[in-house]
Amino acid sequence: MDWNQVPTPVRVCCAALWEAGYEACPVGGCIRDTLLGRPPGDWDVASSALPETVVSLFPRTVPTGLRHGTVTVLLGDMSLEVTAFRREGDYADGRHPDAVSFGVGLREDLARRDFTVNAMALRRDGTLADPFGGQADLDAGLIRCVGNPDRRFQEDALRLLRAVRFAAQLDFTLENGTAAALHRNAGRLDLVSGERVKAELEKILLSPRPALAALPAELGMLTRFGVPAAPVDLRGLESLPHTPEVRWRRFCRVSGLDITRLPVERRIRRAVLRSEGPEPVLTGRDLYDLGLRGGEIGRVRKALEAFVLAHPEANTRKALLDRADALKEGLRPPE
Repeated sequence: MDWNQVPTPVRVCCAALWEAGYEACPVGGCIRDTLLGRPPGDWDVASSALPETVVSLFPRTVPTGLRHGTVTVLLGDMSLEVTAFRREGDYADGRHPDAVSFGVGLREDLARRDFTVNAMALRRDGTLADPFGGQADLDAGLIRCVGNPDRRFQEDALRLLRAVRFAAQLDFTLENGTAAALHRNAGRLDLVSGERVKAELEKILLSPRPALAALPAELGMLTRFGVPAAPVDLRGLESLPHTPEVRWRRFCRVSGLDITRLPVERRIRRAVLRSEGPEPVLTGRDLYDLGLRGGEIGRVRKALEAFVLAHPEANTRKALLDRADALKEGLRPPE
């Protein structure tokens, strides 16, 4: 990886910090994704500059997390989180550090991170700072905790689901020690809010390997949502339409998750709680592309659900497109 792969606003941000005498480097998920050939969702910068210094160096900033050393720098159409190198204290609540301290180096800042593939940075000279073997784990397709995995999960229980989510999104395997620690600490997910559990589970369900959503269920992470710690068969989930409603509905049916205990959108709750018929393979987008609009989509969707319930063998894309086309004609008044 070299600086030519870094977007211009990120280079401008780092150059301003270097000119002022501070270390600065892109870090974390943006490095991971670039090395994998994936477009990063966002870019983060770690720096030896304290947040008040960052605020003084850039005309447009947002004090997003000053207590934890983070300032959002606005450059062009990009928002960059710039965070001071830091050391974290204890995690009394199992989610957030009680305190952070600054004045540490890059290596110690990387040591506090969750997984080796997220603990890499691009130095000013174009070399990769990778003290924990993140690049080797990328090559091997492994999700491995930085340092002691029990400690990582005890610091922040959300990492239990994040480990599974990264494995699902990247098509990676959980490293043996990390997988064993996941089992030992599964009950700690009770410390995580329903909002965060929902967000991570949904990312798994919409990933290339949605069947990995079975792992949190089987390990007993989801018992407070009505899911018994028992085997869950989610094979074939990836073949269903790539929509939250469809994936949640199948997951809840198979696992026993009580969707009313999770803070999900009303449309998802309705989709899960409706009659137990098979899910039509057509999505709302398909019906929109067919020319349906507004309430027409809902009416045709409901009619297709009834049709598939009565004729499950007809739940194919061609058959339902033909059926929807015929239903569309019945919705339009004669000219």
